[in-house]
Amino acid sequence: MRNFWLAAAVVALTVVSCNTEKDPFLIDQGQIGNLSKTVQVKELDSVFALDSVVKIAITEDQFVAGGDVEIYDKAGSLLLVLTPHTPKADTNTIQTIRIVDPRYKTAKGLSADGTYKTIKDNYTISDIYSTLSSVVVNLNETDVYVVIDKDQLPESLRYTSNKIEATQIPETAKFKFMMMSWDKEDNSEE
Repeated sequence: MRNFWLAAAVVALTVVSCNTEKDPFLIDQGQIGNLSKTVQVKELDSVFALDSVVKIAITEDQFVAGGDVEIYDKAGSLLLVLTPHTPKADTNTIQTIRIVDPRYKTAKGLSADGTYKTIKDNYTISDIYSTLSSVVVNLNETDVYVVIDKDQLPESLRYTSNKIEATQIPETAKFKFMMMSWDKEDNSEE
């Protein structure tokens, strides 16, 4: 009988530990999968040990601080593009992340292949600003923001520099980019 209880305890601990395993594709405040805002560039190889980390070299005519880092899965698909803060190279933390792979999602279902409807139904918009060819939608509850190409908007709004309101963006508008931004002053390890 003693062996039965011991075996039951081992099974229970195994189930609990499996259920608490972190989702490698969950986007949360200050976190995307196993990457947190305090991880330094030199630690990316260990954070993405099952993936490929490619540091993009900087040429003289580029004004890029520290160079972007691309993360690919083992099948060769681009997952993320990371841009470090300036100017300390390998001790930099990450400033912005372009989320390419749609497997990365927030708890509310926001992903790179999403539409504006997900934002409208689940998030509070902090502000919207218009660029020459895109609209940037910033959200209150998350580090994520999305960029929507003006081609996704009604024709009357595609060529305007006027403020675009949340109600003017169609629910079917697809994301051009899904991004995360981690401000440097929020990084406790800097």
